[in-house]
Amino acid sequence: MEFDLEIAFRLVLSFIIGTALGVEREYRSKAAGLRTMIVICLGSTIFTEISMSIGGNSPDRIASNIITGIGFLGAGVIFKDGLTISGITTATTIWISAALGMAVGAGEYMIAVVSSIVVLIVLTVFEKVKLLIENYHQVRTYRITLQHQESFRQVLTDKASTLGLRLRFERDLKNETHQVMICEFAGRREKLDLVNEFLKNDNRVKSYDY
Repeated sequence: MEFDLEIAFRLVLSFIIGTALGVEREYRSKAAGLRTMIVICLGSTIFTEISMSIGGNSPDRIASNIITGIGFLGAGVIFKDGLTISGITTATTIWISAALGMAVGAGEYMIAVVSSIVVLIVLTVFEKVKLLIENYHQVRTYRITLQHQESFRQVLTDKASTLGLRLRFERDLKNETHQVMICEFAGRREKLDLVNEFLKNDNRVKSYDY
């Protein structure tokens, strides 16, 4: 058994990159945290190394399937909660972690290191930019459950006009017991929070989510 210094360096570099991404995800208490990112990045490096070692005329035959396999992992952390979807950023971080591991395994150190720095900037600095944008302008799609006899469209229109929000009605649903109105409010976060308070305190509203 021979000790290959370059392969050892690749594994250590892959571990460092996976750790950097994992710490950021762990700090935000995401589903895929420190250990997950390290194992994904390191595993991608190992698979790429093995693929290049035994590939023969097709050295990418194992590495190319990493993309397919990582898709299943990414899908597992995406959740639908009401009308919102969460986990997409974590899923894409899993995807890029595998890509960085492959780059290290292929010996593309510059691509791996520079891309890792860019990804960390996007996940940290741009998180604050995203929050600033959301405070200034946000779009929420509400599903409001009402009694049949209630005509709530004009009430919501007046409320949106008072708060300076943009309102768009998407569709109305109705069954034997209640009426469901789906509409979209757009504007500042603080104004949208006032819509939440209004819906909570209005007795005509049986329930709502967004």
